[in-house]
Amino acid sequence: MPNVKITKKQKTRFEARANILKALAHPTRLIMVEELSKKPHCVNELTKMIGADMSTVSKHLSILKNAGLIIDEKRGKQVFYSLRMQCVLNFLDCVEDVLKEQVKDRLAVMR
Repeated sequence: MPNVKITKKQKTRFEARANILKALAHPTRLIMVEELSKKPHCVNELTKMIGADMSTVSKHLSILKNAGLIIDEKRGKQVFYSLRMQCVLNFLDCVEDVLKEQVKDRLAVMR
């Protein structure tokens, strides 16, 4: 087997990918991504939807924004957030497919 060494550029790319996945790796942020894919929401709306305090919601939004997953737009005194890249939903669909396969595998073992 050939000795393959990962380049610094490749490592940086994998780290960047991992940072995006880390941003998605929280149930609250997954809820936000799904809701923001439907339409823009302000912090107040997301706070009511999620049932968390405003500072917690703001922190989650900050993580998603820093990862480049969402954008914000100031409208008067409020800031509205929306999903920046709809293709993230394709990844989440893939996650759902994996979950369905896990259920099938468990059912097959139980038979």
